[in-house]
Amino acid sequence: MAKEELITFEGLVTEILPDARYRVQLDNGHEVIAYTAGKMKKNRIKTLAGDRVTVEMSPYDLEKGRLIFRHKDSGSTGPRPPQRGNPQFRRR
Repeated sequence: MAKEELITFEGLVTEILPDARYRVQLDNGHEVIAYTAGKMKKNRIKTLAGDRVTVEMSPYDLEKGRLIFRHKDSGSTGPRPPQRGNPQFRRR
C-alpha cells in the first residue's frame, strides 16, 4: 500500500455535529467522525441525517474521515421545478 492511498467506505449519516461534521455509521459497523470535502462545499451539496455517503479515510487514523460523495436516494426523480403561488393570481 502506498503512503498516499486512501480507503473508501460507505455508510449512513446518523448525526449532524457542529462545525460541519457528521457522525457516520459505516456498513461494517464502525462509527467515525467525518467532515465535508471541499468539492461538496464548493458545489453546495447538503447532507442530512439518514443520507447514504461515501467516506474516504487514511489508513493511519481510522476514527476520522472525509465525506466525498452523497448517494441519491431511490425515491427522488431529480430536481423539482420552482413552486409558484396561485397560478390564477397575476402581478403587475
